[in-house]
Amino acid sequence: MIEVFLRELRRIATTPVYWLSLVVAPFFCVVLFTTLMDSGLPSDLPVGMVDMDGTSTTRNLVRNLDAFQNCRIVERYASMQEARKAVQRGDIYAFYYIPEGTTQKLMGQDSPIVSFYTNHQFLVAASLTYKDMRMMSELTAGAATRSVMRGKGVDDGRTMAMLQPIVIDCHPIGNPSLNYSVYLSNVLLPGVFAIFFLFMTVWSIGIEIKENTSDELLACATRRGTPGATAVSLRALFGKLAAQGLLMQLAGWTLVLYLYGYLKYPCLCGIPTMLGIMTLFVLACQGLGAFMICTLPGLRLGLSFASLWGVLSFSICGMSFPVMAMPAWVQGIATLFPLRHYYLLYVNCALDGWPLSAAWPYVLALAGFALLPLLYARKFGRIMQQTAYVA
Repeated sequence: MIEVFLRELRRIATTPVYWLSLVVAPFFCVVLFTTLMDSGLPSDLPVGMVDMDGTSTTRNLVRNLDAFQNCRIVERYASMQEARKAVQRGDIYAFYYIPEGTTQKLMGQDSPIVSFYTNHQFLVAASLTYKDMRMMSELTAGAATRSVMRGKGVDDGRTMAMLQPIVIDCHPIGNPSLNYSVYLSNVLLPGVFAIFFLFMTVWSIGIEIKENTSDELLACATRRGTPGATAVSLRALFGKLAAQGLLMQLAGWTLVLYLYGYLKYPCLCGIPTMLGIMTLFVLACQGLGAFMICTLPGLRLGLSFASLWGVLSFSICGMSFPVMAMPAWVQGIATLFPLRHYYLLYVNCALDGWPLSAAWPYVLALAGFALLPLLYARKFGRIMQQTAYVA
């Protein structure tokens, strides 16, 4: 296996695609994602205002909305048509509409209607601006009700009990600052890395078939002694994976140290535990990649398989939509993706502080993916020879 290992190291050193896919591209993605969301939560999103009432009360509402973290009033429009066209042009993400007579109805407790329009083509911007505009409307209605109750002689304690009978005190546990980068980068970046790892594992074996160098690979595995067919397959396959694994593990460990050591993202289980989880995750990606190319021994089919599985993992891992709310058959399929188990280990260990012994099912799942190449331990050499002859 040492002969195969050294041969693969020479191929890695002289093939630019390895360095591009395992060093340059992952480093670029890390810098892109973490700097794109370095402020944590988007703020000062451009919002328009259509104030048809023009009273001191509505002007105060506009000033208060502009003071919110997520909204910034950048333009006041004379009509809804102008504001709607501004949204369509992309000048603003949303606009707030106050009809004429709002203040008069508000002070008369006549339930005035205000409207706010958001562009949900931009999901995050629309959600944040909608939340601020709705909160501002509720606060304005509450302030008007409190003024009326004061005029009727009701004390503030009874008024607040009527306006807000249940006070909600929210304390996010794993992400107390509501930092989008903490929520997304910890899963998106390992998912991107997994795609690169799958691709390179599939490509490194498939290129041997395409370029008819599989005989040379097997010859390296038989150079010392006269091993049996199974031993040759094991030497060729695991020697090749071990050489690539060094570069992949280095990339994965660098990501963990950057996220939890340099950026100080929440990690209750400690950095050594996350390094161990990342090591197992990389091995799982390599094992799955080897299984893909051995199942479909062809560069085109193997890469197509890897791309489909890698992209689907973002949707089915539970990061963007809870798996428990998916159909039962989809929940079963979710267990076939390494990113799903890495995500659960991250949540349970890094955010909740569980020991690895309490999350053993997910550890075993990743270990199972890492051992998938053993299914082809006896057949790998024969697959390489047959496909090379066909090619």
